[in-house]
Order: sequence, then C-alpha cells, then structure tokens
Amino acid sequence: MSIISTPHMKNKIGDIAKTVIMPGDPLRAKYISEKYLENVRIVNTVRNNLGYTGYYKGKEVTVFSSGMGIPSMGIYAYELYKFHNVEKIIRIGSCGSKHEGIKLLDIILADEAYSLSTFPKIYAADDINKISATKELTDYIEEVIKEQNIEYKRGLIITSDVFDPYIDYSKYKDPFPKDLNSLGNDMETFCLFYLAHKLNKQAASLLTVSDSLKDNKEITSEEREKKLDKMIKIALESL
Repeated sequence: MSIISTPHMKNKIGDIAKTVIMPGDPLRAKYISEKYLENVRIVNTVRNNLGYTGYYKGKEVTVFSSGMGIPSMGIYAYELYKFHNVEKIIRIGSCGSKHEGIKLLDIILADEAYSLSTFPKIYAADDINKISATKELTDYIEEVIKEQNIEYKRGLIITSDVFDPYIDYSKYKDPFPKDLNSLGNDMETFCLFYLAHKLNKQAASLLTVSDSLKDNKEITSEEREKKLDKMIKIALESL
C-alpha cells in the first residue's frame, strides 16, 4: 500500500480518518485510544508524536497529538488537512482562566480565538488577530453538551505563546484589547481555526480549565493526561 510521508508523519493511505480528535499530549492520545476506541491501530510514531485510528460506536476516528504551542499545531493540523484529506479537527485541550465564574475543570467551548501570533502573517501575509471556529461543527458539539447535561461556557479565548502560569504578572503589561472578555488562555486554538479557514476545512476547540489563575490552583500532570474524560466523551459523542 502506498505511503504518505511528510517531514513529521509517515502513514499508509487510508490510515487517517476524515475526523481527527486532537489532544496536545501524545500520552493523552494513547489513553483515549486504548480506553474508548475499538479495533485500534497506531498510525504515527514519528518523533513520538502518537496517532491512533479506531472506531467509536461504529464511527471511524483518528486521535492525533498536536504537541504544544502554535508552531507544533501549525505543523500537524496543516499536514493532516493538506496531505491526509482530513475534513474536521476537534481540539481537546487544557487552558488557564482568570475569568470570574470559571473554576478548575470547567469546560469551555471556544467559538473565537484571539492571538498576537505572527503565524498568519508569515504563512500567508494575513494581518489578522481574531478568527472563528467552524460554526456548524461548534453548534453541533454544543448540542451534544446540552444533551449530556454538562455545564459549560461558550465564547472567545486567547491563544498565547507563553504558558500562563510562567508569566510574571508583577511585570505584566496586558497587550490585548480590554473588550475581549476572554474565557481562558491556551496555546493552540487560534492556529487550528486559522488553518481550517485557509484550507476550507472544519475546526472546533473544547477546553478544560487546568489552571485557575484567579484561585491560584492547577491540576497535576497525571490529571492533565487522564482526568479530562468529560471533555473527551463530548468530542467522541460529537462524531
């Protein structure tokens, strides 16, 4: 069978499903696939960025790690969309939040992302800072959340190049517009939405609050890997 080889992936044609669920952590991809999918096969090990394809309730899906940050998301989302004919990517990740009314382990459904990243300018000379999710896909995920009677917030998030807990807020000068009303901060969503827009694909982003900057609380590394099942189930049921 023919092989599709890119600098960061090596797969047989047909190894990747049309819909990809994309955690950041390769071990979270392994955990999801082993716990929830049937007839699972590993489809990528290049750079230990793990990808698996299997079936959830009869629907084929690939679970593929994005790694951390805009550059890494930019590599994997681009190659999946461009070379593997992926139509939909649902990011399932963690985020920080200092928003009133949002606490640790709350679910955020992002419908817009704002970033100061230069990714659009370098990729295609686009001078933009805000981009929307695919509305149809995001609306459908919202329906699934409501059917499962799960509390959530939907709105804009900020995508940053710096992990929030590492920012020295005593020296921080907020560069973002004051009227953004961001629900949380992550490091990948803006890039995913942007590439989906440029490549005429679909993208959504589900986030679990892993760092409450308001309450100065965070979940452990093990919890980041294995304790996000509520969000994972939402994404899988959205298939």
